[in-house]
Amino acid sequence: MTTSQFPLFIEKFPEYAATESFDRLRETEYSRLDRQGQTYLDYTGAGLYAESQVLRHQRLLLDGVFGNPHSSNPTSSAATELIDEARKSVLCFFNASEEDYVVIFTSNASGALKLVGEAYPFTSQSTYLLTFDNHNSVNGIREYALARGAHVKYLPVLPPRLRVAEDRLDEHLALAREDGHNLFAYPAQSNFSSVQHPLEWILKAHAAGWDVLLDAAAFAPTNRLDLTAWPADFVPISFYKMFGYPTGVGALIARRQALKKLQRPWFAGGTITVASVQGERHYLANAPAAFEDGTLNFLNLPAVTIGLEHLESVGMDLIHERVRCLTGWLLSNLKEMKHTNGKPLVKIYGPVDTKKRGGAISANFFNPEGAVIDHSWIEQRANLHGISLRTGCFCNPGAGELALHILPEELTSCFNRPDHEQRLTYDEFRLCINAKASGAVRVSVGPVSNFADIEKFLDFVRTFLK
Repeated sequence: MTTSQFPLFIEKFPEYAATESFDRLRETEYSRLDRQGQTYLDYTGAGLYAESQVLRHQRLLLDGVFGNPHSSNPTSSAATELIDEARKSVLCFFNASEEDYVVIFTSNASGALKLVGEAYPFTSQSTYLLTFDNHNSVNGIREYALARGAHVKYLPVLPPRLRVAEDRLDEHLALAREDGHNLFAYPAQSNFSSVQHPLEWILKAHAAGWDVLLDAAAFAPTNRLDLTAWPADFVPISFYKMFGYPTGVGALIARRQALKKLQRPWFAGGTITVASVQGERHYLANAPAAFEDGTLNFLNLPAVTIGLEHLESVGMDLIHERVRCLTGWLLSNLKEMKHTNGKPLVKIYGPVDTKKRGGAISANFFNPEGAVIDHSWIEQRANLHGISLRTGCFCNPGAGELALHILPEELTSCFNRPDHEQRLTYDEFRLCINAKASGAVRVSVGPVSNFADIEKFLDFVRTFLK
């Protein structure tokens, strides 16, 4: 490991020194990383939990007795109190007032997005506008929109930096239908390129007649999102991406005014005040209960409060700065790597500096002849070195198709083959596009990533130089 590079790193990113508290935190709260020799570079896939989070939650469960919250008995009331506390913690963390916003607990961000998709009042007079750069759970809402006759429009991002041209945005926002409901969906931070799309779009879209769905799943773990300043209508999040534990719990943070438009297509236990079999009627409860199907994961919800308090205690601004510095060092080193014949080893998809981007880097590796090295093979090699990274298209096909120059006619030819009518595996899809890369390698840093992690990965990458 080239630790001699550390003085140069500090010279280039002096702000990193202010984040040294995370080195101590790693020793006390995340010591299992170094104890097991793990180099964890998949923070966009999942955050890591601190030991104190688990121990504090464990103590709460061992000391208390908590029953199904759909009652008023003592154990139910105890559970309800903790659920209410978790809702308030989420609102406080995102600076969202209880008068304007409601927190609906879900299984994850995808579950939150499904709630919006199935209940948004799409009609033939509606438009669903979304950027090419979106997670599949956002793309999937188009199926609800199309089924109800709505217009679906995609706003392209431009390679190689994968940002949206502002004039194209204005052009597409002008498509709002005055006689229908219009929904604009985009990620605050791309889970493919780590581009941070402007939060200013929220106000611009509102002024043009759109409701705004802001996917904050990749943004919230390392950036502060202030919903008073940026009043998006629907904000899906997954807590395990923010602080690792618990899994299986997410939320839809919804603006009450926009939530009134949603029309749920069914009801379930816990979502109604009255339901009748003989009368064939049901009456939905007020939000958030109307959107929380069945019994909540009530024993895990206290861990949400604990996790948010952990993030606040270590400091979101410091997390952001540490991630920025380490990402900047990664970018500057990867850009410089060249084979002996001068050909670049690495092609980065998205921004190559730290301006308006997060801590994930998606790239592919090329041999001296310029042929792409299979990303799944890269992952296999990384596994042998104890490095956890991610490969594939990261459930973001739009950004991936544009970044990898996969053409519409190639996709049409692939999808229209008779043997692909009902089923298409990923391996079959890779064969369709011949020698082109079908995915990429993604590394992402987080609060307790350190310089040694980055240098270990860079040393690993250097083994591919010829």
